[in-house]
Amino acid sequence: MAKGLPKPSRKGRGDPPRAWQRMLSGRRLDLLDPSPLDIEIEDIAHGLARVARWNGQTTGDHAFSVAQHSLVVEDLCAHIQPGLSARWRLAALLHDAAEYVIGDMISPFKAALGYDYKSFEERLETAIHLRFQLPPKIPVKIKSLIKQADRACAYYEAIQLAGFNPVEAEGFFGAPPQGYPLRIDPQPAGEAQARYLDRFHILAEAIDLEPRAQAFDTE
Repeated sequence: MAKGLPKPSRKGRGDPPRAWQRMLSGRRLDLLDPSPLDIEIEDIAHGLARVARWNGQTTGDHAFSVAQHSLVVEDLCAHIQPGLSARWRLAALLHDAAEYVIGDMISPFKAALGYDYKSFEERLETAIHLRFQLPPKIPVKIKSLIKQADRACAYYEAIQLAGFNPVEAEGFFGAPPQGYPLRIDPQPAGEAQARYLDRFHILAEAIDLEPRAQAFDTE
């Protein structure tokens, strides 16, 4: 080490590990006890646009991001249930928002991690819902609708991007809804991020989502 430079600090073995993540907005999100005050839609959009579905095992020049997936799921929800309110469309857009922190783990890995992972995910989802004036727990009927749309999107992703044949994909995800032809074209991260943010702001305006008070700025 160069003379005169301080030695890097070392935590003692008994010190707890760092349990927060610094976001580009400047927020520090406590991963064990997430606060709605530390959640920003810009951070969510930035993160989700850079999280790859299928662990990146998809065809094309760009990964198929969770941001782009979420846009399809929101649109599918409205196709399956015409007249769906903007509030529940926002819930659909945010259905995977927690993955801006925890990434998109494939279902077999989630099952292997068990309850602790699910509990962690639920705490983060609750904080996100509260931040954007949604109920902490989404009603069962809406949750089922979002799950149906999520599985339909996964079907299209599987056969178009992930190497599944239609019979195999239908066995895992069920048949897609009638009258919804979808051609997936994975977008660059910046484009997916911008589209996600644009859609969020349209839905937020539709439900009169209150802007964050100035007292809760990044300082």
